[in-house]
Amino acid sequence: MRLLHDDLGLAVPVPGRVRRVVSLVPSLTESVAATAPGLLAGATDWCSHPADLQVTRVRGTKNPDVDAIVALRPDLVVANEEENRVPDLDALRAAGVPVWVTVVRTLDDAFASLRRLLVTALGLPEPAWLSAAERAWNTGTGTRPGPDGGTGVAGSTGAAGEVRRAVIPVWRKPWMVVGRDTFAGDLLMRLGVRNIYAGHAERYPRIPLPELLDARPDLVVLPDEPYRFTPGDGPGFFPGVPAALVSGRHLTWYGPSLAEAPRVVADALAAARAAPPPDEQPR
Repeated sequence: MRLLHDDLGLAVPVPGRVRRVVSLVPSLTESVAATAPGLLAGATDWCSHPADLQVTRVRGTKNPDVDAIVALRPDLVVANEEENRVPDLDALRAAGVPVWVTVVRTLDDAFASLRRLLVTALGLPEPAWLSAAERAWNTGTGTRPGPDGGTGVAGSTGAAGEVRRAVIPVWRKPWMVVGRDTFAGDLLMRLGVRNIYAGHAERYPRIPLPELLDARPDLVVLPDEPYRFTPGDGPGFFPGVPAALVSGRHLTWYGPSLAEAPRVVADALAAARAAPPPDEQPR
C-alpha cells in the first residue's frame, strides 16, 4: 500500500497495483478508459465517452449511489472537487474506500493532474493522447495569454493580439455564466477570448439577462452542456452579438478531448455569427 497525495493534498492509501476504479467524473472516465479500459468497474450515468463503455452505473455526479460503489470494491474512486459533493466522498472514505480528488482550474492544472492520477496513482505509462494534448495547446492555435491579457499567437479568433470580450452562459432559467478561476475561462483566454466575468467574486454567478446585455460583449459563447444551448435556444437572447455554439466536451472536459479541443473550439469561435434582431425576444 502506498500513501500518496491527491490534488487537495489529502493522503490517499493506494494499492501497489490498482485493478478496479470507479470514476465519478465524465472526463476522468474517458481518460481512464482511453488509457487502461480494463481498470474501470463503475462510472456515473453522465459518463458518455467512450460511447461503448460497459460498466456498472452508479447514478450521477451529484447523487452517486454510495452503497453500489462500495459493493464494487474499487481500489480507488476518482472524483473532482467541483463535480462531486464532499458528503458523498466522505461517506465513501468512511466505508473504507480510497478517494482521489482532482482540482482543475487551468489547462496547466489539467495536464499536471492527469499525470498525477494516471501515472503516479494508477501506475500507468504516460498515455500518448496526453502528450498530444499538451503539444496541441503549446503550438499552433492553442496559445498562452501574454502579460497584458492578450495572446501571443493569432488563432481563429481574429488578427494577432485581438482579444474578444465574451459572456459564457452555462445555464438558463436562471442565467448563470462562467465567472472567476475556471478551466473554461482559461481555455478560452488561450484562444483569444476574455471572459467578462473573470473577475467576479463567484465562479458561476447568476447574472440577469439585462445585465449580460449591458456588459456589451463582443461575443457570446454557448456550450451544449450543462445546459444544452442550440441555434434556436441561445443566440436569439443576444441580438446583434456574434454567438459561438461550442462543444461542452471540448470546452470543459480535461482528458483525451483536449488533443482536438484547440481546433474544435477555435473553429466554433471563427464561425460565430450575430443573430438578427428577433421580432420577439425568446422566452
